[in-house]
Amino acid sequence: MRWSEQMIEASDGALPGLDRAGLVRSVQTPEFEGVTFHEVVCKSILNKVPEKSALPFRFTVNTFRGCTHACRYCFARPTHEYLDLDAGEDFDSQVVVKLNAAAVLRKELRRRSWQRDVVALGTNTDPYQRAEGRYRLMPGVIGALTQAYTPMSILTKGTLLHRDLPLLRQAASQVRVDISVSLAFAAADEGSRELQKQIEPGAPSAAARLQLIRAIADAGFSPHVMVAPVIPFLTDGVPVLDSLFGELADAGAAGVTAFPMHLRGATKDWFLSWVAQEHPALIKRYRSLYRRGAYVNPEYSRWLRERMEPLVTKHGLAGAKRDRQAPVPAVAEPELARALTLF
Repeated sequence: MRWSEQMIEASDGALPGLDRAGLVRSVQTPEFEGVTFHEVVCKSILNKVPEKSALPFRFTVNTFRGCTHACRYCFARPTHEYLDLDAGEDFDSQVVVKLNAAAVLRKELRRRSWQRDVVALGTNTDPYQRAEGRYRLMPGVIGALTQAYTPMSILTKGTLLHRDLPLLRQAASQVRVDISVSLAFAAADEGSRELQKQIEPGAPSAAARLQLIRAIADAGFSPHVMVAPVIPFLTDGVPVLDSLFGELADAGAAGVTAFPMHLRGATKDWFLSWVAQEHPALIKRYRSLYRRGAYVNPEYSRWLRERMEPLVTKHGLAGAKRDRQAPVPAVAEPELARALTLF
């Protein structure tokens, strides 16, 4: 399929953050209405995670910045501000594409200092968002990691991962490969489906992601599911959670990790503006719940944990959580680190 492209002016000084990022060109295509892709050549791709983060991996690779999933709650939104773009609509519609990701990664993995640590893919923006179908960056990244005998973990909402399952099976014959899917909405519940369309308007449906989980299991992997974020007062009801966990178990999920939504930086205003518009009766409760900053108060965390633990046990989704390398948001705050050990 030939992509129709329209070059747009981008290197005229109006986007200094992108110029610093190595901008080659900016393009728009009819297939992605309202979205501009800023194609860059990066100098590095392997990112080291601060040791104090206490996460189960030390290195990450992100092939994109910005994401057309357009999740209202996305913790990565503030990173767009580093490029002099805003964390709201720009994050959804101004997507940075690292064209030379695989080539740079191969070079970095050849360093004598490289110790073959686990590399997490999907910790900032989704590597299998729709644009991956156009740019096909992940096969090169997976190949580079495999050739360097480097274990990898993938976290995605994107059903494009179907395409790479044969490649990932081949990689798994040589290195450890862990695959996780993010899904916090029940497919069978109409209210949950409608909410997912509002909050994750560009992401695949819950039903499509359940099919992906099943395909991952059928390919011989043990898919882990990030039931995250659990959105206070909207997706934390027992009937919806019970339905979701039942669906995950039926699809072949090996285990789940769950934690409540956190709202860092500009993401907080972006999400709360949506709450004020769509659920005005909840806005006071949200302001109270997040009054201390980005994280829910400890009382809510305990309440949610006590609500979820019996459901996780009921559906056999406890898994081998402490041994997994499933990627999680690369944030070092203590509350999140504690939450990651729940299930």
